[in-house]
Amino acid sequence: MTLPSEGAHAGHGDAEERADGLNNRLNWLRAGVLGANDGIVSTAGVVMGVAGATTDDTAILIAGVAALVAGAISMAAGEYVSVSTQRDTERSLIAKERRELEEMPEEELRELEGFLRERGLEDQTAADVARQLTKRDALRAHAALELGIDVDDLTSPWTAAGASMVAFTLGALLPLLSITLLPESDRIWATVLTVAAALAVTGWTSARLGYAPPVRAALRNVAGGLLAMLVTYVVGDLLGTQLR
Repeated sequence: MTLPSEGAHAGHGDAEERADGLNNRLNWLRAGVLGANDGIVSTAGVVMGVAGATTDDTAILIAGVAALVAGAISMAAGEYVSVSTQRDTERSLIAKERRELEEMPEEELRELEGFLRERGLEDQTAADVARQLTKRDALRAHAALELGIDVDDLTSPWTAAGASMVAFTLGALLPLLSITLLPESDRIWATVLTVAAALAVTGWTSARLGYAPPVRAALRNVAGGLLAMLVTYVVGDLLGTQLR
């Protein structure tokens, strides 16, 4: 027979599982937005700097493509290393929890009861639920409640690396295409406007995903990107003047 409290706990657990899945998706989306933002700002800075030094379309294109490729690979490599470390840590924690369940099951059962009481269950209910979870899958229960890890859904370094590379590339293409496809007389201001609009979108989106004020974040993002382009353009113009 299923006790009402157990049914309520099962429903609460399902809701938490759905919330965890939503949080994971939001984290990936936020990482993608930030990766695109990095691609926009870094590539825009490079092409604007070169455009300040020379009007040679080939030089600007080569510099922009080099910045895109190097940045995308760098983002992917960094994300791969970071997530691989996280995955190794998760596996180590799961292995440690498995050993503890084998060596001291009673202590682990009481520990699980404590986690459930911290989540608002009464003592008897927590004890009943802990026994049921332990009987069903003790490792999964401890990993979820104690470590916040889903044993069937460990983070994938390859997925993270691929997502970062794609996001950076898509962001970098905006300033690169803008400054190379438009006429020389229009490309500087057109690139500035394109980048400003793109940064407003990424800033607004990242703020919404993080439940922060979107307008302030968008303005801050645009201001930072414009400043980066201004500085690199001035530096490029000064160097170009000296080297001509």
